[in-house]
Amino acid sequence: MTSNSAASSDSSASPRPTNPLDRIDAIDVLRGIALFGVMAINLVMEFRVSIFEQFLGRKTLASPIDRAIETILTEAVELKAFALFSLLFGVGLAIQFDRLAASGRRTALLARRLAVLLGFGVIHLCLIWNGDILTEYALAGFIVLPFLFGPHWLLTLAALVSLALYLAIQASPPEGLFPSRTVIWRDVMDANRIYATSGFLDVLAFRLRELHLVAPLHAFVFARTIGLFLLGALAWRSGVVQNAPALCAIALPAIALGAALLYEDIEPLGTIVLAVGYGAAILGIASFERGKRLLGWAAPLGRMAFTNYVAQSVIFGWIFYGYGLGLFGRLGITQALAIGIAVYIGQVLSSAWWLRRYRYGPLEWLWRSLMYGRREPIVGVQVTVR
Repeated sequence: MTSNSAASSDSSASPRPTNPLDRIDAIDVLRGIALFGVMAINLVMEFRVSIFEQFLGRKTLASPIDRAIETILTEAVELKAFALFSLLFGVGLAIQFDRLAASGRRTALLARRLAVLLGFGVIHLCLIWNGDILTEYALAGFIVLPFLFGPHWLLTLAALVSLALYLAIQASPPEGLFPSRTVIWRDVMDANRIYATSGFLDVLAFRLRELHLVAPLHAFVFARTIGLFLLGALAWRSGVVQNAPALCAIALPAIALGAALLYEDIEPLGTIVLAVGYGAAILGIASFERGKRLLGWAAPLGRMAFTNYVAQSVIFGWIFYGYGLGLFGRLGITQALAIGIAVYIGQVLSSAWWLRRYRYGPLEWLWRSLMYGRREPIVGVQVTVR
């Protein structure tokens, strides 16, 4: 093993990916749990039926259980899970930024990291599923990256401005941002036919045609994504993420305030506050030994969140689209969610199995290798060198 000084010199000349043994387990736990919420919403609202059905106000839920589950997902999970993921991406970006401080190539490496993510996102968006979030995250990351060089006050100001812009757009959407109801209705009709019965090439062609309808949905929340990235980076820089007592002090008031805002129909702000409360509660619990034992099962899933997210798209695409089982539009919420839970449990088990043998998930390894411009070792456990 090298000495401390030699290790420091080597890290400056040749930056390495985050050592698996240096990871903060509580963050991985939160990411793994947040992935369940993202999966549940993607599955119920976008794979099971067209995402645009909700804009038509059509309700086809015959089962009281379906209605109850839809209410729970909408009120407690829907946008909160995505907000949590955005906060965590900001935390992760700040961690990478700080750990590459000794490298003269920090900016280039982080820009390459985001460029690689953008490439993955475009592939996922065009070839696998047009509900992709990776492309938006990469583009938002490029905007946030310069702010990481600034002081805390700049991060705070930028976060507040971004979130204020998001709230303003929510209150008064720009005219012409969204297509007409007739256009949406025609797309839903086409989706019900093509996604349910067509082969891969026809599904692919329709998925690409839908992009002009999907883009406004991302534009509608893009300022929020930037703001939450900045807020996550600020939470890391200020030490809140690493401070279990502070997290526990934040959690209950944030959850109560978020729930109150939602009750008063102030949904955009309530969603953000509630997501902060969820994140603080889970991070706080997972920072204690009993919490680690209770929630530790989610850490491997969170460490492989990138792989698991894309794998879910592949699996659900095969289950619901015509080139697979063709169940699009045929299942109720309860049935679809049961399938999702089974897939999620399978990923919990497979992630733990994989990480007992390998350092990173398959896509995480490829992402790191492309970022650093060399083939990273994947087998075995990396030794911590300080």
